[in-house]
Amino acid sequence: MANVLDIRRRIRSVVNTRQITKAMKTVSAAKLRRAQEGALAARPYSQMLTTVLKSLVSRADIYDPVTGLPRHPLLAERPEKNILLIVVTGDKGLAGAFNTNILKMVSKFIESKPDQNIDVECIGRKGRDFMRRRYPLAPERPAAAADGEAGVAPVHSDTEVAPPRAGRVQIAGEYIGVLGKVDHNFANTLSQNVIGRYTRGEIDGVYILFNEFKSVIAQRLVAERLLPIKEIGEVDIQMAEEASLEERKQRIEAAKSAGVGLRPADTSVLDEAAAHFATLPVDYIYEQKPEQLFEGILPKYIGIEIFHALLESVAAEHAARMTAMDAATINASDMIDSLTLIMNRARQAKITKEIIEIVSGAAAQ
Repeated sequence: MANVLDIRRRIRSVVNTRQITKAMKTVSAAKLRRAQEGALAARPYSQMLTTVLKSLVSRADIYDPVTGLPRHPLLAERPEKNILLIVVTGDKGLAGAFNTNILKMVSKFIESKPDQNIDVECIGRKGRDFMRRRYPLAPERPAAAADGEAGVAPVHSDTEVAPPRAGRVQIAGEYIGVLGKVDHNFANTLSQNVIGRYTRGEIDGVYILFNEFKSVIAQRLVAERLLPIKEIGEVDIQMAEEASLEERKQRIEAAKSAGVGLRPADTSVLDEAAAHFATLPVDYIYEQKPEQLFEGILPKYIGIEIFHALLESVAAEHAARMTAMDAATINASDMIDSLTLIMNRARQAKITKEIIEIVSGAAAQ
């Protein structure tokens, strides 16, 4: 049995660790609230953009009356030979199985597309490191950006020839440090790059894999198809994984102890007011032709979809880190109790031994 001094040293170490995990839990809870507010603040713009597009669909000729094919290239469907996968992970660890679950789903997605060439855009350090260990970097693509900066792949011209592939699965872009403060300009730049490649026919489909966040309880891993657009306002989920019951219970306990709301904000009134715009039986007068407006606004729809995915992924990461730090704090408290019991037993054994020695010495005299 270890001596009392060693056990006290271990107890002090665990107490210090518990203070750190408790502080990290509090910080993650505060960041989670801000992330939820940011996602909620971006919702009116997204909702109105969607409803305006729905309104334009009923007023513009988006399909060729002769061939029946869509006139906008983002609506055109073609056989998938080359696809682009945007993977959103975290830059930091200590978030439980948050990043691990995303990377497992990435592997499943790649395995489900054995006949397609896949370009991967990695957003987040954890995803970048995972993909780099397994797949090569695409030729003539920029290497990882420096810490705190975003490396944005340039938009190629229409006449540029696509470089040869490094493999069936290759890394097409890396973005590190962009999730600390999600910027719509970054999402817009990334969407322009994606749209440009899709319009030129370099890729035939675009997917984004991230952790969808509605509330602390309502979270799931999803692989959503961004391009081609099948129906405006409808999320095209290709793969989804729900959290287990045990994980939900842990999230509930962590949220309660941190004072974080369990239910998502009620935006039903706002959603109803925005949706009412597209269904009004009136003829709006647009400054430009509806076809021109539709062609100009539709790319922004992709940008806001990427922006929302980044916001929700950040919120889900903070929620996962809050839950992990809560579990670590509870485990540290249990360990302190266990070590204290061991220390008391060691002290009692030492005292008993000393008493026996005293009694034995007195009896010997």
